[in-house]
Amino acid sequence: MAKAQKSNPQRNVLLVEPDYNNKYPPIGLMKLATYHRMRGDNVRFFKGDLRSLVAEQYANYLIEKFQSIDSNVLWNRYSFQIAVAIRKGSREQLEEIARLSKNYDAVILSWLAYFQKINRKKKIIQELAWDRICIATLFTFYFKQTVETIKFCKERLLVENGELLVGGVLASVIPEELKAATGITPIVGLLDKPGVLDKDDKTIIDELTPDYSILEEIDHIYPENNGYYGYTSRGCIRKCSFCAVPKLEPVFKHSISISRHLKEVDEKYGARKNLLLLDNNVLASNKFPEIIQEIRDLGFVPGAKFVPPNMLRLAVDNLKNGFNEYAYRRLAAKLIRQFRNKLVGQARIALDQELNKASINENELPSTQQILDIFNAIGDLYESRKIKIRVKRYVDFNQGVDARLLNEEKMFLLSTIPIRPLRIAFDSMKFAEDYTQALKLAAKFNIHNLSNYLLYNFEDRPIELFERMQLNVELSNDLGIQIYSFPMRYSPIYDSNQLHHGRNFIGTHWCKKFIRAIQVVLNATKGKVGTRIDFFRAAFGKDAEEFNEILWMPEFYILHRYYFRDTGLTQAWRVLFKSLTNKEFKSIEQTIKSCDFKNIESLNISPKARILLKHYCCDTAPSLPNLQSIEMLKELSYNYVGTQEQPLPSA
Repeated sequence: MAKAQKSNPQRNVLLVEPDYNNKYPPIGLMKLATYHRMRGDNVRFFKGDLRSLVAEQYANYLIEKFQSIDSNVLWNRYSFQIAVAIRKGSREQLEEIARLSKNYDAVILSWLAYFQKINRKKKIIQELAWDRICIATLFTFYFKQTVETIKFCKERLLVENGELLVGGVLASVIPEELKAATGITPIVGLLDKPGVLDKDDKTIIDELTPDYSILEEIDHIYPENNGYYGYTSRGCIRKCSFCAVPKLEPVFKHSISISRHLKEVDEKYGARKNLLLLDNNVLASNKFPEIIQEIRDLGFVPGAKFVPPNMLRLAVDNLKNGFNEYAYRRLAAKLIRQFRNKLVGQARIALDQELNKASINENELPSTQQILDIFNAIGDLYESRKIKIRVKRYVDFNQGVDARLLNEEKMFLLSTIPIRPLRIAFDSMKFAEDYTQALKLAAKFNIHNLSNYLLYNFEDRPIELFERMQLNVELSNDLGIQIYSFPMRYSPIYDSNQLHHGRNFIGTHWCKKFIRAIQVVLNATKGKVGTRIDFFRAAFGKDAEEFNEILWMPEFYILHRYYFRDTGLTQAWRVLFKSLTNKEFKSIEQTIKSCDFKNIESLNISPKARILLKHYCCDTAPSLPNLQSIEMLKELSYNYVGTQEQPLPSA
């Protein structure tokens, strides 16, 4: 690893990821942690409510102050209570903490009250502020949360004349909008040149090994948390209008070695089970055979097994070396708690005795020395009881592979690594032939676990989403493979109406009603479309006509499908809808599409159309309608049913 030049003086650096839900850790911030530690800076990572971080800082400062005032109280044991009291405590709660010190309670209370006042007035305490804050950004639809995070850091956490650096996806895609909203000029693109952050430093940050230890500094647990993260190529040869990659990674890099990074991770942070690769189009690389061979050389071959390392020993080793003590104190404390919960009888009693000797309790974070003491006592027992089951390892090209570039040679190469799942993009029915051929090749080379994201709400029509889902289910059964589909709603990267600031964009052929219908079904299937034909037909319809009906169906009738079917209300809605004249349908079409049923009594529509809209009002009912109201609505519906039945309008 290249050595960064040390800064002088040492800086306090805060790395922040806004508090949105995301699947993968912020690799950019992990590399920045490595960079700043190499320069000798103090580094802290935070994801969560930033007000909690401020209160935590105040509490830690006060604990040191209280310790100098009255050393007879073990103030560390009350850090959580002090932080909560500063944020939102009552006068009684402040007094309760102050009374812990018998002779200096008035002094303690005055300090608590002062910091609570400072916190409520949202003032910065310069000695607790940060010299540099680096904020990662993700999707543009997180614009509001991102801006709020930047403003909070700027106003509450940054030392006077400090640096606030913002980078990542959103910052690179809409930098001018972000600057207009925050006053901060973001860093655009990758940190792939020397001197981007510090002119005196020649380190290329993007080439550094990520610091996995920072993930132990936060309470948030990322769903993907047991893998090596990296790239074997960068960029993409495609220029899809819905994709940000051409702007984020404009230059295609055919091959990036990952061997050194994995070795460093094993030595410093502990081996990981899986290999998660974030290449945007690895099949476009002219070094693809070499990439696959390197993955194999690293031990990722079919049937490869993994035994979890002793992470408690690794935490202790890092504590002895003085590396990220906060993270490894947290990790060690968590592992010891988990270990204790697994023990029973005399073994647990013996462990509790050792914990008491080391003065370790659940209400405070143990010191480094306390952890070293307890490890000396229980290290051998922990190793003997550690999980030693060998589990299979997998490789995941998480961004998917391009079906248009797949051929027999490349599919064979993919079959020589434990890829699971194989993700193949299927963004449009115009790629159906290439996609189908790719799946047939996967089956030929015994790759049976596949997954894909199905883009919708872009330029497609709703029926095209159904066709792609149906094709996946049919191919799963015909080829004897498993394809799990994840419909992914399109949100624009940027647009003139700033709809990319949220999730409110509606595609040309879509409407709010159709999108909500898809979301209701996906909520029931936990966001994925499985491989069983009967389940698929029950969820989305047995054919295009039934799918179209579900799109128009009242939301509650979709959500509680069997209840409303069995009570007969769904059928009443169906026959009434089909009996509408073209004029009647046009009079309420936009009302249904917009899902706005608040003022249906004021609409200038026919009595039949008004009764139909009453079916949609069940969507906002606090509970399922009672049988009496169901019978009344059914009777009203059938009273207005005509003899001429029309097909439902095509979505």
